Amino acid sequence: MPIIYLVMEKGTGAAPRRVDTAEIGRTQFSYFDFMMAAFVTILLLSNVIGAGKVATVDLPLIGDWPFGAGILFFPVSYVLGDVLTEVYGYAHARRVIWAGFGAVLFMAFMSWVVVRLPPAPDWGNQAAYEAVFGQVPRIVAASVCAFWAGEFVNSFVMAKMKLMTGGKYLWTRTIGSTVFGEGVDSLIFYPLAFWGAEGWTNHLVLIVLLTQWALKVGWEVLLTPFTYLVVNMLKRREGVDVFDTGTNFTPFRTRI
Repeated sequence: MPIIYLVMEKGTGAAPRRVDTAEIGRTQFSYFDFMMAAFVTILLLSNVIGAGKVATVDLPLIGDWPFGAGILFFPVSYVLGDVLTEVYGYAHARRVIWAGFGAVLFMAFMSWVVVRLPPAPDWGNQAAYEAVFGQVPRIVAASVCAFWAGEFVNSFVMAKMKLMTGGKYLWTRTIGSTVFGEGVDSLIFYPLAFWGAEGWTNHLVLIVLLTQWALKVGWEVLLTPFTYLVVNMLKRREGVDVFDTGTNFTPFRTRI
């Protein structure tokens, strides 16, 4: 059974009409490439710039509360994943996830190679370079695995909930998919990266895991109006509203 697409004539305001998979597969979307670029960019920058810094925020009645700086922007990748699945369907979102996965692997490989290149004798910034771009293999592996699994769970839940709700109540599936996607991400990343590591007790791992998961879901809730704005704009501009009826939900393919 082919994927069912509800397509509106661009700019006409006409009622949606259904087209088959082959027809939509030849469609050149106006904004899909930009959305893919934005997703991969935020993913890479969150890992390069935000992952290594622990910041603090002064909370009322609590005082300074430490948090990983990457949490400020990494959840945006989940928002973009929601938008991609909602507007273009699971198959297109799956392609973007694999693009992000490949980009993260290459980033990790490039960091490893560049950091380990022998520095010139008169270049005195090797220690600073290693502190910024040096990566612990265990954390890299945990991050890559968590991203891959979390994003696919997020997209799968998003697509399935859209079918269940008949395309209504967008907020329920953006938040619901993030609850599951970020939950899987956190459940994989923190135990793989820090369980049994020096300075990390099992209790601390669980506390950080739950705190980061709650903060990421909270970000999704706060960004819901932004998600509505982008989704509605893209649907109007692209003229599509995809329902993944009959979609092959295997993550192990990149073909649309």
